[in-house]
Amino acid sequence: MTIRMFKVAFIFGVFFVFAYPTMAESLTKPGGFPKRTVTVMITVGTAGGSGQLARAWGAAMEKVTGTGFQVISKPGGGGLAAIPDFMNRPADGYTILLQTDNLISAGAANKIDYAVGKDIIPLCVVQTTFNQIYIRPDETRFSDWKSFVAYSKANAGKVSMGNIAREGSMERILANAMQKAAGIKVKQISFDKPANRYGALLGGHVDILFEQPGDVKKFLKAKKMKPILTFLPNRPEAFSGVTSLTDAGMPDVPSLMKTRVLWVRKGVSEERKSYLEKACAIAFKSEEFQGFNKKKYMHIGRSFYNAPDAQGLIMEMIATYRSNYKKMGLIK
Repeated sequence: MTIRMFKVAFIFGVFFVFAYPTMAESLTKPGGFPKRTVTVMITVGTAGGSGQLARAWGAAMEKVTGTGFQVISKPGGGGLAAIPDFMNRPADGYTILLQTDNLISAGAANKIDYAVGKDIIPLCVVQTTFNQIYIRPDETRFSDWKSFVAYSKANAGKVSMGNIAREGSMERILANAMQKAAGIKVKQISFDKPANRYGALLGGHVDILFEQPGDVKKFLKAKKMKPILTFLPNRPEAFSGVTSLTDAGMPDVPSLMKTRVLWVRKGVSEERKSYLEKACAIAFKSEEFQGFNKKKYMHIGRSFYNAPDAQGLIMEMIATYRSNYKKMGLIK
């Protein structure tokens, strides 16, 4: 009988129980798969959170599988330019897509020619995290959320925010909801590459930045960025001094999370998918990967979803996006 390890976590007021495969579980390679290097394709630059995650996850998977994992970057199109290339690759399990919720929101908005969850199938979710608004610590016009709102109202339409490029993305939905709830209007400046977004704030080209804490942790540690709003109902311990949605009087702003999912394309054999799913769960549980997630604030809340749970989460997210898109007039 296989012994499984269980972990109990108290997350946002709810108890969750997770069962992870142990390293002692047998991972028999189906037909010797994988016999050669597996490619992890990311759809943004390598400097951002997805690039960092791909390298950390690939290193953990190498230890589990005994096979190399190489990371290639194909940025552009708001994270969607790589999708046709991914779908044109052989359905053999040797190419895995690491994509954020941009793929999920694009599928919900009918912006891609493939059905998310059917043509592009999740192996697992390995990271979920929350969003924040950042300023420069030496900013003199405002120092916290309250003073920022006051300044924005007095300078309507003049304040600028660095954000990702694609309209209808999770970041754009939350930024728009935030403005409506706070009664302010900011100019959203689009950047495809994370490094360009960060440089825009640090160089004074934008006034605020929309981003996740793990992606800018080095700037937080160096005191080059300062969070003033956390898109969660309550303050997490790591950011106990930062205004939450409840603190700001914006309880109706959705707390959509940045989600990073590993995908394969339709047609990969069930044996190979099953093997990769099991390996993914073991790699996630490894001490090295757990340490990486903690450093990126990815341990605040549930971060791992196996394939069936990932499919359920994705369908829920698609429904949420479509509901918002109908309100925004983006879809019928």
